[in-house]
Amino acid sequence: MTGRAGREDRIAGALLGVHAGDALGATVEFSPWTAIRARYPDGLRDIVGGGPFGWPAGHATDDTDLTRAVLLAYLAPEGDDIVRAAADNMLAWLDGRWPGREPGAPPRDIGAATLRGLERYRRCGDPRASGAGQGQAGNGSLMRCIPTAVAVADRTRRIRESAEISAITHDDERAVAACAAYNEIAAALIAQTPAAEAIASGLACARELGCKPVTEAIAIGQRIRPETMAITGTVPLHDQGSGFVLDSLSLAVAAILDPRPLADVLVDIVRIGNDTDTNAAIAGGLLGARDGASAIPQRWRAPLQFGPEFTGAAAALARGTC
Repeated sequence: MTGRAGREDRIAGALLGVHAGDALGATVEFSPWTAIRARYPDGLRDIVGGGPFGWPAGHATDDTDLTRAVLLAYLAPEGDDIVRAAADNMLAWLDGRWPGREPGAPPRDIGAATLRGLERYRRCGDPRASGAGQGQAGNGSLMRCIPTAVAVADRTRRIRESAEISAITHDDERAVAACAAYNEIAAALIAQTPAAEAIASGLACARELGCKPVTEAIAIGQRIRPETMAITGTVPLHDQGSGFVLDSLSLAVAAILDPRPLADVLVDIVRIGNDTDTNAAIAGGLLGARDGASAIPQRWRAPLQFGPEFTGAAAALARGTC
């Protein structure tokens, strides 16, 4: 890890880390560890596109697209309701009003809870009453939540908006608390807090929210090692990293405790298999907040669809958070 990145570089790193992890993992999304090992014995080390949805290299999947939807709400909110602005941007994405898509064309990929929540929002018009319900604890809100960490300086507001933006689609208490805890970790990393102390901030948030499953997921992340899982294929997680929000949170915590360079850690998160794009996006956000955009290899940054836009957004946010 670099340990020397400035605030703007760390904000850019958080946003570009999501984008790069998403694009790297998209090539082998849904693939098991055995298949990835056979195809890439040393891990997939370049952003090449493809995968089950045939992505162009560096193209945003739903992970990055919905991160951008939340980011745009902070950069140019409609009125004072950031949550509604984020929900409206997500609905625009769903309806095909989005860069890189033919107008009106649906997303190539969308999670069931995300679709259910956005359609409910379309019907009821209330972003705070549109979630998919308890029991829907996928990682679809955790993958998009980091703009709140980079944009909001006030802790109380940051936790509230992390929870409310999650609940647009994912209102299960585990998803809501995971987003809030993750963003407390991210905000601490951006403030140059060492990883172990940043994780303590996330634990404190989860405890305040009374969500024991999230505190347990963070504790698991403190024990597991990405490199070991990537080499052995043994993944001691509830759902084997296949889309459960707590698995993705544990992997992200483990990632920032790994002292190796950002790229090596992300390669191993992808090598683990299963929900590779989203696990890598979520881990990439925290790794980028830890090490800065300067730690992301240029060959990864160059093809990213929204790379220049995210870099510009980081500069704007660094000049004055919301």
